[in-house]
Amino acid sequence: GGRPVHPETQPVKSRFITFEGIDGAGKSSQIDAVVSLLRAQGRVVEQSREPGGTALGERLRELLLHEAMHLETEAMLMFAARREHLAARIEPALAAGHWVVCDRFSDATFAYQVGGRGLARDKFEALEAWVHPGLQPDLTLLFDLPPEIAAARVAATGAAPDRFEREQRDFFERVRAAYLERARLDPARFCIVDATRSPASIRADIEGVETELSALMGSRWNWRLSHVYLDAENKTDGTMLDNR
Repeated sequence: GGRPVHPETQPVKSRFITFEGIDGAGKSSQIDAVVSLLRAQGRVVEQSREPGGTALGERLRELLLHEAMHLETEAMLMFAARREHLAARIEPALAAGHWVVCDRFSDATFAYQVGGRGLARDKFEALEAWVHPGLQPDLTLLFDLPPEIAAARVAATGAAPDRFEREQRDFFERVRAAYLERARLDPARFCIVDATRSPASIRADIEGVETELSALMGSRWNWRLSHVYLDAENKTDGTMLDNR
């Protein structure tokens, strides 16, 4: 699965799928549906999230979400939690031939810390190359929508916002643009989901690509893609889940 850290121990049938998007995009509510679908197909699935995924990672998550810190400290803690997550859960699961479905991975660090906060790209690239050289997800579902819609959804939950959710709209505009840039740089891996739609509509799309998820068992994934998704504000091209 992915581009493995240890290819000699990596069964072909394992796969690594990630969900990405700005806060309020609705991705988290769709992960359970994908995991259930894969398990119904007989896959052994490891479901996790970042930052977090391990006891240490969850402690680091609390610091990252609620404690003010220097940008470079923030980036290094993100990757510290990720290294522990990889060593304790992701790499062993992939080596065992299991599927891994994760809520966020390094694309989120690129979007939030590089795009949103302005971390130097070379520092991000050095951390990424150190922490998971040669490993990227096989498929990344990017839930895309305008920040004002996402903010309204977050506010509607009534939950106290963390320090990322308290950021202003311009921050999330930069995060969104960075996500879409990341997708342009690796179009074979990304599938952009129009997250402005209702959860039920999005879930129907995801459930409707069962054969595409099965195709991941082959040498490469083979999603049906529909029309080009043009983001009118950012003039960004991408591909989007086929609504059929």
